[in-house]
Amino acid sequence: MLFRNRFLLLLALAALLAFLSLSLQFFHLTPVSSAKNGINGKSRKRIMADPVTEPPGADPVYEALLYCNIPSVAERSMEGHAPHHFKLVSVHAFIRHGDRYPLYSIPKTKRPEIDCTLVADRKPYHPKLEAFVSHMSKGSGASFESPLNSLPLYPNHPLCEMGELTQTGVVQHLQNGQLLRDVYLKKHHLLPNNWSTAHLYLETTGKSRTLQSALALLYGFLPDFDWKKIYFRHQPSTLFCSGSCYCPVRNQYLEKEQRRQYLLRLKNGLLERTYGEMARIVDVPTKQLRAANPIDSMLCHFCHNVSFPCTRSGCIDMEHFKVIKTHQIEDERERREKKLYLGYSLLGAHPILNQTVDRMQRATEGGKEELFTLYSAHDVTLSPLLSALGLSEARFPRFAARLIFELWQDREKPSEHAVRVLYNGVDVTFHTSFCRDHHRRSPKPLCPLENLVRFVKRDMFVALDSSSTNYFEACHREGA
Repeated sequence: MLFRNRFLLLLALAALLAFLSLSLQFFHLTPVSSAKNGINGKSRKRIMADPVTEPPGADPVYEALLYCNIPSVAERSMEGHAPHHFKLVSVHAFIRHGDRYPLYSIPKTKRPEIDCTLVADRKPYHPKLEAFVSHMSKGSGASFESPLNSLPLYPNHPLCEMGELTQTGVVQHLQNGQLLRDVYLKKHHLLPNNWSTAHLYLETTGKSRTLQSALALLYGFLPDFDWKKIYFRHQPSTLFCSGSCYCPVRNQYLEKEQRRQYLLRLKNGLLERTYGEMARIVDVPTKQLRAANPIDSMLCHFCHNVSFPCTRSGCIDMEHFKVIKTHQIEDERERREKKLYLGYSLLGAHPILNQTVDRMQRATEGGKEELFTLYSAHDVTLSPLLSALGLSEARFPRFAARLIFELWQDREKPSEHAVRVLYNGVDVTFHTSFCRDHHRRSPKPLCPLENLVRFVKRDMFVALDSSSTNYFEACHREGA
């Protein structure tokens, strides 16, 4: 009888907990993991929207939470999904660095106290964190292209330095790497067991946060990798344009886009009053506060759940944050409509997309090198790529965002190859400019590689409304 009563009590308790969990999710008091990954093909909502958890209108707090990308439960992703008769040939990954300390500080306020040492039993936690630190400590003799060989391999300051990767940023990319390992190595055997340096192409900018993010992802992807097989190349430009960076027309588009941003800000009276109020609180001229880009520091406070700064004149608060973040959302919307940024993006992204297509074509011809390519970059790298690809509804790159190109071979027709494009685990291939109408014209389940090749080699210039037939002509045409 006693056992039966205990059993009934436990059963009732379990039912109560289940009810509470569902209720909390219904009222949006707890996060639902699918919020990061859902996509509704019929909806005109933005990519990665979730019809259950996404607010009906622009919500600055919701958007900020997505941007923070706080590590929680494992993501559901669509990487590596293809019909059974397709073989994975190569993978090309573009990542944004993980969570970082601000690049700017709000004048006359105390910097947020964030610890940038890596502590295994501190949140956010990852089971490979301690092993990652141990492995990085053995890499002091690693040979990277200068100036990367002078950078620290992992963050290690009790008070973060400006722009430094945080523990959150490391964990974000350990998770990314483990996710890609489960799909590309364990399931598809992308790399041979005796993989060598030639099978990887690794490139990063000269910032410690991009190198460290790449190493965290790589450790999740290839745990305890052999340091002798790892070589990172240095990319001086955030556009990863290598020897094709000089492009006057691209810079003209950027100047026009910056002018558009300026005019939009002037029209926003609430934003100007908010900046004025914040400037009064910290006792500096409004122009000086605006130049300090306060949203960068405020996002750090928000993502790390640290109170916004206060002075004797008052406190910067959530309402100030919401106004500035709402303006960012409005700016993204107008940017898509005006399409000045699109012109900049098409020319800015062309060199790296051209390199990627060339690698894919070599792979189709039997090349076995550079099976996995990793570019560790910034938001100003991924954002032009998304825009150039026609993914106008994609959200601004969050911390540890990943954009992946997969190359597949049809085993039934070995001469035919196809591509998939994924953004943060969501298959966005048929949202791209080069494959948006594919289903109307062909029954093939994946997007033919020639669609991407034609887009990069020809259609990107057509989209600029010019008679240019190549990158050099498009960059130097008159009257742009």
